[in-house]
Amino acid sequence: MVTARHEAAHRIFQERPALLAPTFRLLGVSLPEKPRVEVLTPDVTELEPVERRIDSVLRLSPEKGGTPLLLAIEAQSRPDPRKARNWAYYLSFLESKNECPAYLLVVCQDKATAEWASGPFDLGTDDWSPLTVRPLVLGPGNVPLIVDTEEAEEDLTMATFAAMTHGKSSDAPAILEALASALHRTDPKTRKYYSELLEAGLGDTPTRQTWRDLMKNGSFFPGRGTLVEETFLEGKAAGIVEERVRFILRTLEKRDMPVRASQHVRITGTDDMTALAHWMDKVLTVTDVSELFDDIPPDDDVTVSRGTVPLPLPDDADKG
Repeated sequence: MVTARHEAAHRIFQERPALLAPTFRLLGVSLPEKPRVEVLTPDVTELEPVERRIDSVLRLSPEKGGTPLLLAIEAQSRPDPRKARNWAYYLSFLESKNECPAYLLVVCQDKATAEWASGPFDLGTDDWSPLTVRPLVLGPGNVPLIVDTEEAEEDLTMATFAAMTHGKSSDAPAILEALASALHRTDPKTRKYYSELLEAGLGDTPTRQTWRDLMKNGSFFPGRGTLVEETFLEGKAAGIVEERVRFILRTLEKRDMPVRASQHVRITGTDDMTALAHWMDKVLTVTDVSELFDDIPPDDDVTVSRGTVPLPLPDDADKG
């Protein structure tokens, strides 16, 4: 199953390709100078009914022409003996199809997986290996710890990637604090993007809650269950509740039906969507407001919303 943490680990290279230069310097591998970066389809399926898909594929084309370089990026959360054959297939397919060199970059967020992913992986038999896979690997062992706010501010992409990579480290709180301080100095859009990207990249680790406590901003990763998304959905739900309450009260007013104070409180004091929808259906046909509540026992009343501002009682409301 593809998780938000898995996706963020490779997606950052697609959306912030400036990260390629500093990370490849860490790996000691050269890239084309000032390359033009294209995101390619990750599908490497052939005619046979076997689906193969790389996490991300980038094409790096030299600024002044020449042979491009393909970069297959895989996020790996644990050692998997089957991966070597898949990786060999990916590289062979990409080189054959595009007639240019292809590298494999494996991104890991724990030391043991990074050490395993470094290989090399010899494919064949004990006495002969016709093919060897040598991935480039980024992990806790070679991605720098960025615990200084000024350093984080200079390269937010690298700082975010470093925080993601060291999410399980004892240094994680210091890394997150430095990045949070740097992001609070940026514009809202930048702050939103990196905050959400990192939250998704931290997955279900305890460090994620630390980050949630540090940051508040908008949503770039819908469906990932982040703090921002939860806050947004709560606000959206509150708006729907208020619209339904207004519809019910407005309809009763148009039908010249007096609303007692207790009835008004009951209608405006709920955030139960099911009850409100039920009342919206009945409000068009009831002959008395009390009929709205006939099939909802008072003891099982709907919950009171703490985030909705109660709508004022109409001036002529029955106070009895």
